[in-house]
Amino acid sequence: MRYATVKLTWPAGLLRPLEANFAREEAVRVEAILYVNPGPEGEYVELLELRGDLERASAVLASSPDVLEYDVTGSDGHGVAYVQCRTSTLVGDLLAVLHDNEIVVDWPMHLTDEGGRGLEVTVLGTNRAIQRAVADLPAGVEFTLERLGEYDAGGLGDVLTDRQSEVLELAVAEGYYDVPRRTTHRELAETLGVAAGTVSEHLQRIESKIIKSRIR
Repeated sequence: MRYATVKLTWPAGLLRPLEANFAREEAVRVEAILYVNPGPEGEYVELLELRGDLERASAVLASSPDVLEYDVTGSDGHGVAYVQCRTSTLVGDLLAVLHDNEIVVDWPMHLTDEGGRGLEVTVLGTNRAIQRAVADLPAGVEFTLERLGEYDAGGLGDVLTDRQSEVLELAVAEGYYDVPRRTTHRELAETLGVAAGTVSEHLQRIESKIIKSRIR
C-alpha cells in the first residue's frame, strides 16, 4: 500500500464561512482537522484541533451560519472542537473524491499557513487510486506532492491493542470509513463473532486513542 502526503490550496472564494471566520482571527486558529464523519442529508461532523483563545473559538463557531451544533473543550490555549456542519460544495466534493477512488485518509489533516486556504493531507491507497484522486480534484484546487512512498502502519502498534488493530483493519477493509459507509456495526460484528455493541465500543476506543495520539 502506498501513501502520498499532498498539499492542497484553493482560492479564498471557495472558503465556507467557518474557515473564512477563523482565517480573520488572530486570537485563535485551527491547527488540524482530526476527523470528519459524514452525516445525513449533506451534513457532517468534524473534530478540529484549536490553539489560542478557546472562548473566542466558541464565538466564531456560534457566528458561522453553516455550523448547526458545536462544543469546545480544552485548557491552556489548546483544545478540540466538535462541530456539526452543513457540507459546503468544496468539502462535499473533496469527500466524494476520496470515496469514489477508494482512498483512505491518515488523520489528521494539518492546516497550512494559507489564511484558511491550505491543507496538508496524507492519503493511503494504490498508486492508481492516488493518481485518479489527483485527477478528480475539484476545479480551483491546486495540488503539490510533498512525499510519496510505501506506508508503514507500525506506528499504531504502540497505540492500539492487537484486538483493536484487528477490528480497525477489518473496518477499513470492509468500507466502514468510506463515504458513504459500505458496512455496519452489525455486519462487522457477525464477521468477528461478537455483539454489535462490542464493535461500537471497540471503534469508539480506537478512534479516541488515535485522535489523542495525534494531538501535539
